[in-house]
Amino acid sequence: MKVKVVTKILEANDRIALENRRMFDNAGVFVINLMSAPGAGKTSLLEKTLEMKTAMRIGVIEGDIAGTDDAERIERLGAPAVQINTGGACHLDANMIYEVLGDMDLEKLDLLFIENVGNLVCPAEFKVGEDLKVMLLSITEGHDKPLKYPLMFQESSALVLNKIDLAPYTNVDMEKIRRDALSLNPGLRIFEVSCRTGEGIDRWVDWLKEVSKK
Repeated sequence: MKVKVVTKILEANDRIALENRRMFDNAGVFVINLMSAPGAGKTSLLEKTLEMKTAMRIGVIEGDIAGTDDAERIERLGAPAVQINTGGACHLDANMIYEVLGDMDLEKLDLLFIENVGNLVCPAEFKVGEDLKVMLLSITEGHDKPLKYPLMFQESSALVLNKIDLAPYTNVDMEKIRRDALSLNPGLRIFEVSCRTGEGIDRWVDWLKEVSKK
């Protein structure tokens, strides 16, 4: 019975996700579902991306259990942001996104980030209408995460390894992260960045420009 219930929930979610995708395509906006554990640096990555002052018009839908801090940080950089508070849910779903699309002028955007709730399990299971998913992993979380949470890496088109400036102060095995992630998803693009120093952000932004061209 539980399997049937979960299947019905995912099927209903997928139908709404298709409608979201239709709206995104009609507006000509490319959508990235950004996922990570809490504190890995999703909002910091978006801030650094915005600070690059590219020609891309970027908007952000922020997902958190509570609070508005992340949306406020994005708005301070001049980008439109909409906050979704899930009230306890561990992920964003397609219906949550559908409900706020009227608050975001999609016609004025080239790229929309959906910053999912910090969680390494649920977000990968729910489509929200995105063009692709991106997984962000702080290297301080350890090199065991790809094999512990395989779906996140299997569902993502890119993996951003953040906080590489802290590598000398940890025992993290960066090569193991890369090797295990690629064993789960051979086509995964991997970017090594530091949102504190800005290292690697240019390569990440160049990739965004490339994939977001429709």
